[in-house]
Amino acid sequence: MAKITEERVLEALSRVRDPERGKDLVSLGMIGGLAIKDGNVGFSVEVDAARGAGAEPLRKAAEQAVFALDGVTSVTAVLTAHRKAGPAPGGAGPNGGGPDRDGPARDGPARDGQGGSGPGATAPAPSQGPAPRGPGADRIGSIVAIASGKGGVGKSTTAANLALALMAEGARTGLLDADIYGPSMPRMMGVRGKPTTADGKVLDPMTGHGVKLMSMGFLVDEETPMIWRGPMVMSALQQLLHDVAWGPLDVLVVDMPPGTGDAQLTLAQTARLSGAIIVSTPQDIALLDARKGLNMFRKVDVPVLGIVENMSYFQCPHCGERSDVFSHGGARREAERLGVPFLGEIPLDIAIRETSDGGRPIVAAEPDGAHAAAYREIAMQVLDRLDAGTTAAKPAPKIVIR
Repeated sequence: MAKITEERVLEALSRVRDPERGKDLVSLGMIGGLAIKDGNVGFSVEVDAARGAGAEPLRKAAEQAVFALDGVTSVTAVLTAHRKAGPAPGGAGPNGGGPDRDGPARDGPARDGQGGSGPGATAPAPSQGPAPRGPGADRIGSIVAIASGKGGVGKSTTAANLALALMAEGARTGLLDADIYGPSMPRMMGVRGKPTTADGKVLDPMTGHGVKLMSMGFLVDEETPMIWRGPMVMSALQQLLHDVAWGPLDVLVVDMPPGTGDAQLTLAQTARLSGAIIVSTPQDIALLDARKGLNMFRKVDVPVLGIVENMSYFQCPHCGERSDVFSHGGARREAERLGVPFLGEIPLDIAIRETSDGGRPIVAAEPDGAHAAAYREIAMQVLDRLDAGTTAAKPAPKIVIR
């Protein structure tokens, strides 16, 4: 099998012409972020923001050209429109390095809601709109986002165990790791390897403990930083949702990144979210951030299914004494104040941490234990609300940037 090199990939892409500009993608400087890991290739196709989703055929043509190379097992190409596309003086490097002519340098770190920093930085163009719906999301009954206003509250642990609890209650369940910058689900669910594709267009999801699973962590090395701006993150999220053979599923659980930035708005705009669950610890500062996350979903017309209080209390395994490390009951009081359901309490327990770190979350590791019972009670409440039809998926709202 031939070795996949940057030169071979760029040579294949040089045979793809942009019909609007009459030249190939490489000479036009439209290829960026080229990354190769074994037989897996990823890159971005940079287009003028005015073209938006109309450039999707060009992205697919580039993806197919690379997939045709001997030795390539998967290709992930994303559209990004944070600058006007144009050739660099003297040509661009194979990884899209060097200064931009019409915008900021492409090497800078991504920031929530921004296409870069400094003079010339631009926000994602509202005219782009959602990407065309692929086959992946069409056979999903309900999409539920697990969110928090800040990191460190155990949101991913909650998402993994809730997905397993939903499956234990009889629901066909999938789990999408939407944290592009810090994907944790491959390790948490104990799944290794790369996703396969039958046609070069749609990825087959991985499976962990019976749950269908997809994460950026399967496509890049665990220690590789994702130095992407907002538009690339949004395009990647759209593909992970729509270009994966998810269905048929009853529920897709989406582990959101913390905050209220690009990822949350992208999924609210392009996915028919059935509802969101807010995860918080009991202390006031965490509840303040959780309140922001809850209000964000309300503003984009996504129903809030309820609040989960994680790390609610600590009970010593040796003496049995209970300690409210992060206070207690704050999330319940906040739920009552905001008029949303309180779904339950999950304690701070070393077994939950150890099983998650070990790739076998507590619901799978100890299905008959007290902690699994707590997650299953939350899962039953979620299914009841979904079955009641009070959170039926609504058309995605139009996000307007003023």
